[in-house]
Amino acid sequence: MSTLADPLSPKQTARSSDLPPAEQFDHALRDASPAEVIAAALQAVGRERLALVSSFGTESAALLKVMADVDPAIPVIFLDTGQLFEETLAYRDTLTARLGLRDVRSIKPLEETLSREDANRELWFSDPDACCRIRKVEPLARALAPFGAWINGRKRFQGGVRAAIPVVEDDGSRLKFNPFANVSREEIAAIYALAGLPPHPLAALGYLSVGCVPCTSRAAPDEDARAGRWRGRAKTECGIHVAKVS
Repeated sequence: MSTLADPLSPKQTARSSDLPPAEQFDHALRDASPAEVIAAALQAVGRERLALVSSFGTESAALLKVMADVDPAIPVIFLDTGQLFEETLAYRDTLTARLGLRDVRSIKPLEETLSREDANRELWFSDPDACCRIRKVEPLARALAPFGAWINGRKRFQGGVRAAIPVVEDDGSRLKFNPFANVSREEIAAIYALAGLPPHPLAALGYLSVGCVPCTSRAAPDEDARAGRWRGRAKTECGIHVAKVS
């Protein structure tokens, strides 16, 4: 790791010293490698205040591998919505063991919230935004409460609102690091190949992006990677990357 041991040194931020902290980090790390971005986040807030949020989806192993190479003890938050594919739960366990991840935390929605708002488990159909709120957004806010920064795996090539994401952004009371913002599909494939990472069990069946069972479908090879999520609806995000998590 060469040029970013001190990503916010006066020399590197001379033109951005008057910017808010997130923009200073983004300015310093916009051309950094994923490993350098994670190392900078770790240096900025320390392991006890940094978390990586992973869906253990079809591309998750690449980011988890890079993180594990930097520090496998960084806490990993996994949102177990209660409606995930069994293959995703098994993949979580496989990657945890394979990469030596030391602190994977599976966070579930509150039972009282589910009983009150989705007793029949049909909210995904009538109000998918509300379903995501109680199963993902609120649990994540609860899980991130002790942390000062978090890491996620969004990429610009995924399109939609992700096409212009910065490497570092403000997320309410904490920093949000997007170390894979600049990577390509080819670079992700290279990480998998070099490390011999196992694919998500559903990838071979045409699931290019995997979320909850009711809201995930197969996608054709020529479709956008997230075309199978909430198919037929205007919805493209679960909400954890839309509203700031305070």
